[in-house]
Amino acid sequence: MNYFSPDYLSFFKELAPNNNKDWFDANRKRYENNVREPFKKFIGDLIDELRASDPEINIEAKDAIFRINRDIRFSKDKTPYKLNNSAIISSEGRKNKNHPGIYIELGPEKLAFYGGIYMPDSKQTGKIRNYIAEHSSELDAIIRSADFKNTFGVMQGEKSKRIPKELKAAAETQPLIWNKQWYYFCHLPPETILSDDLIETVLKLDEKAAPIKDFLTRTIY
Repeated sequence: MNYFSPDYLSFFKELAPNNNKDWFDANRKRYENNVREPFKKFIGDLIDELRASDPEINIEAKDAIFRINRDIRFSKDKTPYKLNNSAIISSEGRKNKNHPGIYIELGPEKLAFYGGIYMPDSKQTGKIRNYIAEHSSELDAIIRSADFKNTFGVMQGEKSKRIPKELKAAAETQPLIWNKQWYYFCHLPPETILSDDLIETVLKLDEKAAPIKDFLTRTIY
């Protein structure tokens, strides 16, 4: 099924040099018809597909989709609108950015598919590191598998300068214990967004991510 017309990408390309309220208001109907509603339909259908294999994903599209308005309160960049649409699909949606699920971003530069744990608090970080230390060989098998390496490359994440001393021995053989973020991603060309098999493409990425998503879910629950 084709969800998006070429104007989905064109809208964001034109918004980039005209990122102001006057231009957006003049193009609001276009945004609603060719950007917001198709994205809402796509995310709703994707949720339905994912729920078939994970009944805990009991959310609606509105629970997953982020606003197009940027939070400019603490930013030097005062442009008011994002140049893409994004959503988090998990059992808790965008309310919990650390529950392993799918973060998806559709814009004129790429289709971005992310998963993992991005901003754990100190208690969560401790649980994750201890779980990794106890299940290091399982994690290595997942991230060294062809499916993971060929699709996502390597596990990403900023590393800490210090870790608890009781974990240092395990960290000598499992460097991911030093991480304070654990995430992975895949970027696809923007033309993918306009394809008839868009939802199938995303579902295949989720299938490739299933082992690491399951592992990371177990680290915090």
